[in-house]
Amino acid sequence: MNLKLNTRLATPDQRIPPIAGTLFAIFLVAAIFGALLMDGKVADGLIGAYVLVLLLIGSGFLFALKVANQWEKAVILRLGKLTGLKGPGLFWIIPLIDSIPTWIDHRVMVTPFAAEKTLTKDTVPVDVDAVLFWVVWDAEKAALEVKDYQSAISWSAQTALRDIIGRMMLADILIGRSAIDDELQRIIDERTTPWGITVQSVEIRDIVIPQDLEDAMSRQAQAERERQARVILGESEKQIAESFAEASQSYINNPTALHLRAMNMLFEGLKEKGALVIVPSSAVDTMNLGGLSGMVSLAQQQRPTE
Repeated sequence: MNLKLNTRLATPDQRIPPIAGTLFAIFLVAAIFGALLMDGKVADGLIGAYVLVLLLIGSGFLFALKVANQWEKAVILRLGKLTGLKGPGLFWIIPLIDSIPTWIDHRVMVTPFAAEKTLTKDTVPVDVDAVLFWVVWDAEKAALEVKDYQSAISWSAQTALRDIIGRMMLADILIGRSAIDDELQRIIDERTTPWGITVQSVEIRDIVIPQDLEDAMSRQAQAERERQARVILGESEKQIAESFAEASQSYINNPTALHLRAMNMLFEGLKEKGALVIVPSSAVDTMNLGGLSGMVSLAQQQRPTE
């Protein structure tokens, strides 16, 4: 896997502030003009010494003057031993004695990392992408305790992610992203704290499962929704039946009310244009529905003549 790190293209000691280059140029021009003015007036040895002194002073400015940005600090080693941190701003070092092996960035850094084809607890291969937000709070520890803290953080985050995935079921991974984020932050922070680095947050960006398993899960979800729909329909039928049972209690000892209710339902059905209602013959005899039907038909025939 290729890990993308925020590294410098040039070594830190190669950074020369503009003011140092300007001072070197001034001393170089002064040495040249001075040599031209003294030509023929003083000995050649004195002219050479004069030019050499100015060049040494200009070179001292060129290699001794450094500038650190507002968000970074320089680690100063004097003959291989740590002497302190410099920056931000302008500072001096002793050429050939002091060195700056690294510049520590104190801004919040973003490191993407991933776990590819990692088996879950139920042996399902998944690809997980995540992003790590971290910051250096102790530049001295970050420079001395670990060789390359950016690479170390990336590999530490990746191994922690693989370890968590291997201890979780696929269903828990899919529905528990926040829990994974918190667990990752705790594990990585424990590993990086001795390096002077703290982890601010970890965020899972994407979880990819095999396509066959994704199709099977989609079919399972569809079947579950159909089952729930059937259960809801059955509960509705049960509630309707209970309502009819409660309503029937009102008609047990009151056949007249039952006949009136039946006549009203029949009337509502017959008055609709083009409606056809089929009732048992026994209902016609018991509720006198034949007379009622004749009255409705007569009313419909007389309505256009009025």
